[in-house]
Amino acid sequence: MQQLTLRQFEVFLAVARAKSFRRAAEALHLSQPALSQHVAELERALGARVFDRLGRSVSLTEAGRIIEDHALRLFATLASARETIGELGGLKRGSLLVGASTTPGIYVLPAVIAAFQARYPGITLSLQLANSAIIEARIRANELDLGVVGGHALHHGEECLAAGLLDELVLIVPPGHRWARRREVAPALLADQRLLVREEGSATRQVTERALHQSGIRVAASMELGHTEAIKQAVMAGLGIALVSVHAVRGDVASGRLAALRLTGLRIRRHFHVIHNEARTLSATARAFIDLLETTPIEARHPRARAARP
Repeated sequence: MQQLTLRQFEVFLAVARAKSFRRAAEALHLSQPALSQHVAELERALGARVFDRLGRSVSLTEAGRIIEDHALRLFATLASARETIGELGGLKRGSLLVGASTTPGIYVLPAVIAAFQARYPGITLSLQLANSAIIEARIRANELDLGVVGGHALHHGEECLAAGLLDELVLIVPPGHRWARRREVAPALLADQRLLVREEGSATRQVTERALHQSGIRVAASMELGHTEAIKQAVMAGLGIALVSVHAVRGDVASGRLAALRLTGLRIRRHFHVIHNEARTLSATARAFIDLLETTPIEARHPRARAARP
């Protein structure tokens, strides 16, 4: 029986992700004939086709989908073994790849990462930013050690490790808006406003839509923007109003560039969740990062209330 190799599985997963032999070959720095040879050897060893060739693109066969799940678990196990061996250094060396959705990644994690690097200078920590749906997909694909996302519901292949950081969404308006001097406004009044929202896959958008729907409030989004900073700039320019994380607007409210208020009788709150691939053993480096994340004080108070303090 022909032997299976890790390289064959690595090539298989690259093609499965890229849905193209050409793009997978470029990602792995292989020639297309060499890549095709690896796939052919894998299919011969398994006695089944793993890809359907559809012109220039490919898709997984039923056998391919089964192999994909096992291959992801295989590489997750190997990564765990490497991490466990690396722990012999007692957190004096190693690496950690963290993925985060926009809000925690930009406004919460930098302070935590700075504290982590000061405590563990030998650990190389990298941070990737994307919306929650993309971070979750990368966790399931074993491309990240940890993910930090907001308002998260677990999916197959994921495990939640912590959910202690609290966030609240507040309504932001430009300083010249008629609501700018108010502390709160009736939710029903949103129906007459141009609401700016994040893209599909954003946890902020999901939490907002769910809260408004449960409260019986119907608001038609007038513009979709792919980043919280873009939404803030659009609100400053008078293009509309938006619901964003309290962490994202503290400086803008303090400087007078934006005004923040609450919706009467409706508090939109969520936790930031730390997730990882359930097939992986949690490394000492990852555990140290989570411990620090849970003990670092992160203020979630309304920015107007903070600014009013002497």
